[in-house]
Amino acid sequence: MTHRILILGGTTEARQLAAKLAVRADLDITLSMAGRTENPVEQPVPVRVGGFGGAEGLADWLGEKKIDLLIDATHPYAARISANAAEAARISGVPILALRRPAWEPVAGDNWTLVDDADEAVAALGANPRRVFLALGRQEVAAFATAPQHAYVIRSVDPIEPPLGVPDAAYILSRGPFAEADERALLEAQKIDAIVSKNSGGQATYGKIAAARELGIAVILFRRPELPDVPSAPTVAALLAMVDHQLAPAEKRGV
Repeated sequence: MTHRILILGGTTEARQLAAKLAVRADLDITLSMAGRTENPVEQPVPVRVGGFGGAEGLADWLGEKKIDLLIDATHPYAARISANAAEAARISGVPILALRRPAWEPVAGDNWTLVDDADEAVAALGANPRRVFLALGRQEVAAFATAPQHAYVIRSVDPIEPPLGVPDAAYILSRGPFAEADERALLEAQKIDAIVSKNSGGQATYGKIAAARELGIAVILFRRPELPDVPSAPTVAALLAMVDHQLAPAEKRGV
């Protein structure tokens, strides 16, 4: 029997999960990408790009494709997609699992300020000119045009279009992972005194947080959004075990 699985992806873990599941002959995997990244990395399974039309559209798609399991492996800040996924699972009756990357936790030496959004981050930078490293998605960067007194170094996967409307902004196009030593070198070379970032969790982009701690640089972090309460796992390995359990015959699951 072939089980059909839809993975809502866009993260490193989603790609790793898809690769692990792709080798199984009993599974038919589709990976869904929102399509916001201009040059996405190659994926190990068939990819569907674009939205579904909200929770009801996704529920219809799950039914049409006879999906047996929905996996939400989106970015921790993709709250709307996660909410739609949970609602679509409820409407369609398709089981859902989530891969939830744990947030970073402060340790001794960290100088963090927590904010809810880009406007709060702008306010947290203060009025005095600073050299700011923005490690954010394209949607959040625009808010910093209201604080042109700062000098910005902006790193993103895709170009910031239109460019930030401030006198001093430099752009770095790069995709993680980023090693701590490289992040420290970048922060020192650019004389950065504040970092603005999302609390993405994981190791791929933690280097800047560790480097900031060593250099005494302030970090302004977006708080994690609230996500739906669905069965979840913190790692690919743990989620694979949940997938096996979910797809096992009912008698083996104790149902």
